[in-house]
Amino acid sequence: MNGHPTLRTLGADEAIVRIGELARVLVDCVEDGASVSFMLPMAPDKAERFWRGVAAGVARGERTLLVAEVDERIAGTVQLVTDLPENQPHRGEVAKLLVHPSARRLGLGRLLMQAVEDAARSQGRSVLVLDTSNAAAERLYESLGWQRVGAVPDYACLPDGPLCATTFFYKRVERAAAGIAEFA
Repeated sequence: MNGHPTLRTLGADEAIVRIGELARVLVDCVEDGASVSFMLPMAPDKAERFWRGVAAGVARGERTLLVAEVDERIAGTVQLVTDLPENQPHRGEVAKLLVHPSARRLGLGRLLMQAVEDAARSQGRSVLVLDTSNAAAERLYESLGWQRVGAVPDYACLPDGPLCATTFFYKRVERAAAGIAEFA
């Protein structure tokens, strides 16, 4: 991967058109050990089913799908989930930050996280939450100002079976619609 990364939001139709690329990123990340709700073996058809569900959520306005492209191919992705209870219209969940193993160390994770925070602001979301079982991801989130809430031991399984802890984070972001910084 030689090109300069570009970030964009994918609509539901384009997500379906590019489902093979999205599935490749997910499969390769899970095979590389990412604990993102899937177990090994990770078949492409399972990944495609997942992305079809994401595309349906995008079509319903329940989530935003952001991608990082390098050389016009999807190299990373993240989602902002906004389909939350009615008493949480100010909150969003960041889900499935994935960077293809061949595209790591290019700053794509940082770019995607900044883009998802911008998307949250533009949608009037002021509190974001996420969870991770990856130490490198924890360092990234902390470097971006996310606050560690704590870890739950044995929360999930790694793709190859062993239980792992999951660490929860939150970040307050100012709402773009408010015109002033709501949170410092």
